[in-house]
Amino acid sequence: MVSNDDRVTDQTATPRDATRPAALPGTRPHRIGLLEGDGIGHEIVPATREVVDAAVAAAGGIGVEWVPLPIGAEAIDTHGTPLPEETLDALEGLDAWILGPHDSASYPEPYRRQLTPGGRIRKHFDLYANIRPARALTGVRAVSPAMDLVVVRENTEGFYADRNMAVGSGEFMPTPDVALAVGVVTRTACERIARTAFDLASKRRGRVTIVHKANVLSMTTGLFRDVCREVGRDYPSVQVDDAHVDAMAALLVRHGDRYDVIVTENMFGDILSDLTAELSGSLGTAASVNASGTRTMAQASHGAAPDIAGLGRANPIALISSAAMLLDRIGDTSDPSFAAAARRIDAAVDATVGCGIATADLGGTASTAEFTDALIARVRDL
Repeated sequence: MVSNDDRVTDQTATPRDATRPAALPGTRPHRIGLLEGDGIGHEIVPATREVVDAAVAAAGGIGVEWVPLPIGAEAIDTHGTPLPEETLDALEGLDAWILGPHDSASYPEPYRRQLTPGGRIRKHFDLYANIRPARALTGVRAVSPAMDLVVVRENTEGFYADRNMAVGSGEFMPTPDVALAVGVVTRTACERIARTAFDLASKRRGRVTIVHKANVLSMTTGLFRDVCREVGRDYPSVQVDDAHVDAMAALLVRHGDRYDVIVTENMFGDILSDLTAELSGSLGTAASVNASGTRTMAQASHGAAPDIAGLGRANPIALISSAAMLLDRIGDTSDPSFAAAARRIDAAVDATVGCGIATADLGGTASTAEFTDALIARVRDL
């Protein structure tokens, strides 16, 4: 599968944990947006919905009110744009949603060169924290079978041209033979992503590794490193170290099981999280959420895989596990049954794959539907 970011042209909570969603009412079903996207999104998003419904019911939750919304190639056909204004307006009234992958490379012009639907949503709602865990599953061959870490990636600026300008792109060409790019790093963005990382480490094994390239990019990534260190002083129980991004890539291959929470800027986080996903098993199992102070979007790290779309071969684990992260964030503030549902999903995924039921990309023979059915049975039996 291909990372969504390759398509782009264009969890202890303290009162300071700015990426936790606002409390949701506990007396009515939680309203969660559902955006299928493109390609295998039409298979893995419905599968995710079924698993979430089963887990919430098994955990005694009050249920989910799903809000399907148009996006992607189908929205171009029906609304003349891959991200209709009515979708953005509806998302304004929701605290959480699940986004399937998009295949913007296949969109007709001019949409192909525009910011992707996921990118527009991230920017519109200032989803500044991209949280990507990497943990090896039982029964999945992994280069680093003991890996259990989380990459916390700053999601709004850095060196990606689609995220570092209020208007327009951060890439430009003064002449046909010269291309330039602008990288942006601000203290505000560094502080809030650092707090996200340190809050998370406080709930895990108490270690944060700051990844930068301050030996070369001394002002930009140097500022990132220094601000993260400053924030770390507010967390005396958390051990802090740092590493250059190139050294970190090598260290993850050699000693990936030694790391807990890695915090880094946008581009470095994208690259390292894809690396840790493969080291821990597969990009097809890599969960991810994009979060702000009030909202959470579950979005798997992989792309739309149009070559296998509709064949029943898609692996839904990454999106299902992303949805479990979303449920955990709801449960952490307002509904403990949703946190229980998240734990139930994670345990069921591990148990299902561990007993040999998996899709072809993990060496199994199950179709998407067969794997989903087996997973739901485990969710209910736990």
